[in-house]
Amino acid sequence: MKKILIVFLSLLFISNCSLNKVVKIHGVNYLDKKQEKLTINTSNKNDIIKLLGPPSTSGTFDKDLWIYIERRTSSSKLSKLGKKKLLVNNVLILELSSQGLLVSKVFLDKEKMQNLDFTEDLTKISHTKKSFLRNFLAGLRNKIDDPLGKKRRKIKTD
Repeated sequence: MKKILIVFLSLLFISNCSLNKVVKIHGVNYLDKKQEKLTINTSNKNDIIKLLGPPSTSGTFDKDLWIYIERRTSSSKLSKLGKKKLLVNNVLILELSSQGLLVSKVFLDKEKMQNLDFTEDLTKISHTKKSFLRNFLAGLRNKIDDPLGKKRRKIKTD
C-alpha cells in the first residue's frame, strides 16, 4: 500500500512539471505583423487604437507621437542561474498629424538596438554659489520678513 502511495505521489509531482519555457510578454503581441497593416496618410487614430490599442507611451513634448512596445523574455538555462533571455524587443514609433492621420512610422527590432557607452567624465558646475538670481531672491526674502527694515538696523548698530 505504501509503494502505491509513493508511486502515486511521485507521478502527481512529475505530471505538474512542465518542460515548456515560461515566456513573459510585455506590451502589444505580434507588433511586427500588426504594424504592416498601418499605411501612411490613410490610417487614422481610430484605426491605430482599434488595431494596437492605446499607446504604451506618448511623446513628452509632442502628444502626436505614439510609441508602442513589445518585449518577450524567457528564463535561460539552469547553468546561467535563471538569467532572463531577451527573445523579442520591438518598438513602433508613430507620428500623427494634427488631423489624426498617420504621417510616419518607424519600426525598430532587436537587431537595430545599439549598445551605448556612457562617459565617465563629470559635468562641471556652470554657476557660482552666489548667483544673481540667488542674491535677488535672498534680498526679496529679507524684505518680506522685515518690510520696515527694523531688524537690519538693530544688527548694524550692535
